[in-house]
Amino acid sequence: MHPAPSVIFFSTFSGLGFGLLVFMGLGLHAPTGWVAFVFFALAYLLAVGGLISSTFHLGRPERALKAFTQWRSSWLSREAWCAVAALVLMAIYGAGLVFWAQKWTLIGILGAVASLATVFTTSMIYAQLKTIPRWNSPLTPANFISLCLAGGALLADQGTLTLILLSIAGGIQIATWLRGDTALESSGTDMATATGLGDIGTVRAFEPPHTGTNYLLREFVHVIGRKHAQKLRIIAIVLMAVLPIILMLLPFSHWFALIAVVAHIAGVLTARWLFFAQAEHVVGLYYGKR
Repeated sequence: MHPAPSVIFFSTFSGLGFGLLVFMGLGLHAPTGWVAFVFFALAYLLAVGGLISSTFHLGRPERALKAFTQWRSSWLSREAWCAVAALVLMAIYGAGLVFWAQKWTLIGILGAVASLATVFTTSMIYAQLKTIPRWNSPLTPANFISLCLAGGALLADQGTLTLILLSIAGGIQIATWLRGDTALESSGTDMATATGLGDIGTVRAFEPPHTGTNYLLREFVHVIGRKHAQKLRIIAIVLMAVLPIILMLLPFSHWFALIAVVAHIAGVLTARWLFFAQAEHVVGLYYGKR
């Protein structure tokens, strides 16, 4: 698929923000007063900013509120409800920490669960799509959740737990790439199944359906060279996991911590770009692109 900057920013920064809210809600990182205010402000800036950026890719942004009406059948609608629940619960929990130095444990736990559920529902928007075999896998939600928790732990300064979560996230990311490389072929989808003409003989494209581009080609058919993709994968895994782990193993320094966070974000942004750029939508079979 064509990588839209808005959804790349959304899936990266909202996951990071909700990840931080998870650790704050669980009480693993629960400062009070102005320190708590700074951390909650950062978490909300990332989470809400990411959610807002996702609307820039909508054809009719003014209809975004209608997403709340389809929660029975739409993962997008479920994401919207979970996000609202998480932000409201964590605002109440945060108010207790900031203004009264009180940790309301039950509200915090509910907020943390809702925050994690928001990231899960986001991942299921993509994982449910059988038309994109690379995404249609349990590894997709595992990838989103593991990066959410790893990034949140990094921002919340969770020490050894951060090292473990970064290692797990890196491993799941690599597994996601390896499985994804064979997903389209393993799905059994080809020109014959795409056209429904396989029963009458071998199917091949005689000529393109049309001479110019169209919406499907712009949005769903994006081809990236294998060598280019491999280089970007190495960059992504080094930045998102390897470099932050190395920096965290060194004697503590605020500069090292800042570099680790920036490197992680850059790595996740790179991985998210690949997530969309390498998504092989089966509609590409009609155009001889797969």
